[in-house]
Amino acid sequence: MRRLLAFTCLILGFGASVASSATAPAQRPYRNFSVAIYIPVYATRQLADPATLRRQFERVWSQVHFDKVYLEVYRGGVFADPGSLERIKRFFRHRGITVDGGITLAKGGRAGQFGTFDYENPQNVAECERAVRMAARHFNTIILDDFFFYNTRTPADIRAKGALSWTQYRLRKMRWVAEHLVLATARKVNPRVKMIIKYPNWYEHFQGLGYDLDREAKAFDYIYTGTETRDPTDTDQNLQQYESYLIYRYYSNIRPGADLGGWVDTFSIRYADRYAEELWDTLFAKAPEITLFSWGAMAAPEPAVAGDRSAWASDRTSFDWNAMLHAFKAPADTPEAVPGWASVAGYSLGQVDRFLGKLGQPIGIASYKPFQSSGEDFLQNYLGNIGIPIELSPHFPANAPVVLLTAEASYDLHLVQEIESRLDAGGEVIITSGLLHTLERAHKGFRNIAEITYTGRPMAVRRYFGSFGAGTGERLNVPGERAPRVIFPGIRFYTNDTWPVIRGEAADHGVPILLMTGFARGELFVLNVPSNMGDLYELPEPVLNAIRGFVLDHFPVRINAPAHVSLFAYDNHTFIIESYRASPTTVRIFVPGRGRGLDDLVSGETVSQAPEITPSPTPGDLGETSFVVRLAPHSYRVFAVH
Repeated sequence: MRRLLAFTCLILGFGASVASSATAPAQRPYRNFSVAIYIPVYATRQLADPATLRRQFERVWSQVHFDKVYLEVYRGGVFADPGSLERIKRFFRHRGITVDGGITLAKGGRAGQFGTFDYENPQNVAECERAVRMAARHFNTIILDDFFFYNTRTPADIRAKGALSWTQYRLRKMRWVAEHLVLATARKVNPRVKMIIKYPNWYEHFQGLGYDLDREAKAFDYIYTGTETRDPTDTDQNLQQYESYLIYRYYSNIRPGADLGGWVDTFSIRYADRYAEELWDTLFAKAPEITLFSWGAMAAPEPAVAGDRSAWASDRTSFDWNAMLHAFKAPADTPEAVPGWASVAGYSLGQVDRFLGKLGQPIGIASYKPFQSSGEDFLQNYLGNIGIPIELSPHFPANAPVVLLTAEASYDLHLVQEIESRLDAGGEVIITSGLLHTLERAHKGFRNIAEITYTGRPMAVRRYFGSFGAGTGERLNVPGERAPRVIFPGIRFYTNDTWPVIRGEAADHGVPILLMTGFARGELFVLNVPSNMGDLYELPEPVLNAIRGFVLDHFPVRINAPAHVSLFAYDNHTFIIESYRASPTTVRIFVPGRGRGLDDLVSGETVSQAPEITPSPTPGDLGETSFVVRLAPHSYRVFAVH
């Protein structure tokens, strides 16, 4: 009953917020974050007409309240009308809304692909400078949308590159472009200007196109994070849902205090819940601002589309389509208006604003991705999607009790010594099979730590076992279910020197999935990643539970759950579990210590302790309290431990 009451209050509160007249509020629309909307230059040109500006503003404001707009002056060869910019700015500022500038340095493209400026072309260089000068004349703060990279290979580019690799050339060139064409030009026109660079979501590949998260990111006054992940299956990037959280955490660790927010768009979404999830996960990462791209999508007269959500339409999910429709109140002069994507955003943002202030600072297993590195691309996001919270950093986490290292970490020339130091201090280090392989190929001395060898011989596995100590092992398959085949690369180790605490078996032969061995005062683990890292989702739930049991052995909370359930943890004994699954699921939550309590921060309910279960074969202290909760499809629950 209390959950129903809280849910009803949420709907009524949202409805009241969007039903207000088209005037800005006396206070911030949201308590725990700011909301901005990006206005691309095509919309900027439309808003030069006062009637269009007023009509579109009222349409947007009736669905989602916001604190700021970014008004773009240039994109893809199109400039805004400079005579209209000040009038548009006055309109928004009169309503208490901040107006900053925007530039998108995109240029052309072919066969439907993105094109960039050719920075060896004098005409392109002149156009870039013109766009920056125009923005700096009208705005004290300017953001660059995420096309500030370099992908042309013209004859002039080839000559300029010389003997350098494309990565080396583009990094060097774009550092020059940032310093001289963009920053110096803007500051010459407007000495007070603050420049923001928005980095997109494909961070593993930045260096190949000149994006530099090291020197370039530090040259700008601020950075911004593209947290749009869209559909994780059908889009060409296959970005996993957890990245909307992880990428903001990573960029924030690159520029602590200077990452201003996350940016989400409405593209490539098969169902409305996916858009809501992107917004939620950005804010779960504690982004102080979220930018909605774009004004056109927010102001469009067409209704938002629920999409393919029939499998869970009858469930009480965190994003309730019918409640969102019910909360919509059309502007007084357009009673025929229908809820659009701005309503989806407004409903989703108002929902999480009610509890975000109760969460502490995000925490996770420390993972290391050096600048300009790549390897097991985006693996940390797949791990996040199987319930392992990750805190990604460009610096080696020398003081973290547990360190997770993927192939990207091999870009650090001192990595093996840093691993030895962490183990010698009594820490735990988890390396992936990809990192093991990379260190061996580079002859970086990993065998001084342990004689574990990557053979790479593929093995298709359906049967799984867990063990701690000698014996036949505990079966980790789900009784009565036939697991799909998952291909693992071979790893060779010395029996009784190193132990396969989780292993796969096929045709009377085994492959380690998680290896453990001691070094000095610490413990080293090797996590064998499937040849297709997406097959992590195909592992039986008991296997995932066992992996989490070791990786999160010293973490303040862990879960037993199937794949596509994520855990977000905070330093004040609060946490969120979120399901990206299409059906309801049961989650068992473990917290250290006997007799602990659990409160639902959304419903106000107290969750009762669950009956004891047979301990899994994991090391460490088994003094835990567990709780069993149900999680609706595409939904989250928020808890505090006491």
